[in-house]
Amino acid sequence: MKKIISALAIAAVSFASCNNADNNNTEADVKADSSATAMQSDNMEGQNETPMNGILTGYLQVKNALADDNANDAANGGKAISEAMAKLDKSSLPEAQAKAYNAVADDLKEHAQHINENSGKIDHQREHFEMLSQDVYDLVKSFDKTQTLYKDFCPMANNNKGAFWISETKEIKNPYLGQKMPTCGEVKEEIK
Repeated sequence: MKKIISALAIAAVSFASCNNADNNNTEADVKADSSATAMQSDNMEGQNETPMNGILTGYLQVKNALADDNANDAANGGKAISEAMAKLDKSSLPEAQAKAYNAVADDLKEHAQHINENSGKIDHQREHFEMLSQDVYDLVKSFDKTQTLYKDFCPMANNNKGAFWISETKEIKNPYLGQKMPTCGEVKEEIK
């Protein structure tokens, strides 16, 4: 009887040990699978990157800062656009994208610099933002899209002549009138 109990105890301990070893391997396998998934996700994000993303990110920073009447943040967005342009490898662009970029690059750079250098003059930043918006719109239409964008229009901007801007949301956040009239405007185009 003692032999049977001893054999059952040894079998139970062995079974528990094997079971724990399997769990450890499973946890290691899960960690390895998670790491592989994370690496694939990182690679997918890298594949979704386009040369336009840095410029667009800086532009949207300017747009959101002007909507919040924050000239300093707008200046930082202008600087981000300039830095993204400096990093852009134009030789890697397909012909049509290179042509679109070259058509607006000088103006884009000038407007970004004016916005960056005039952090105390929000009205001056908004003047350049209007022209910057046209350049960014032209680029967005030419480059592959990694997100849906919206072309918004405010009829009261630019002394009631109207002006448009590009937004990452359907919600209107007016960069020309800021907090005076934050929701003045409407979506005119969805850019996919």
